[in-house]
Amino acid sequence: MSKALQARAQVIRILIPAGQAAPTPPVGPALGARGVKSMDFCKEFNARTAHIAPGVPTPTLITVQPDRSFSFRIKTPPTAYFLKKAAGIEKGAGKPGHETTGTVSLKHIYEIARIKSTDEHLKHLRLEAIASTVIGTAKTLGLQVVP
Repeated sequence: MSKALQARAQVIRILIPAGQAAPTPPVGPALGARGVKSMDFCKEFNARTAHIAPGVPTPTLITVQPDRSFSFRIKTPPTAYFLKKAAGIEKGAGKPGHETTGTVSLKHIYEIARIKSTDEHLKHLRLEAIASTVIGTAKTLGLQVVP
């Protein structure tokens, strides 16, 4: 492997339950393969997600530097997680568009959009644009949006 390839930082995208990171799969193998001590990451992650309800899925971007140091960014939980919670369902429809699994109000849609607007990649979008993507996700889950 050339030195130019070795010297680049690696980014790992992983979904970890808030406050429940452990050096078991998927965290341990993902970090261990890159020479990072997973216990160090788990302690720091659990401390930074202590304010979130335990078990809430949190998408995390871990950047591993060539010297095996790491930094990570925690995003807001997935839109589908919020929608399922708002509708009170366990899982989405088997055939979206043909089945309706529940309903969510427009108020819920805008609340979710407001939470998602804090994510780095959505900051530049208007709230209405984010809300329309939330409605699209609701449809894929088989949820009906009611006023």
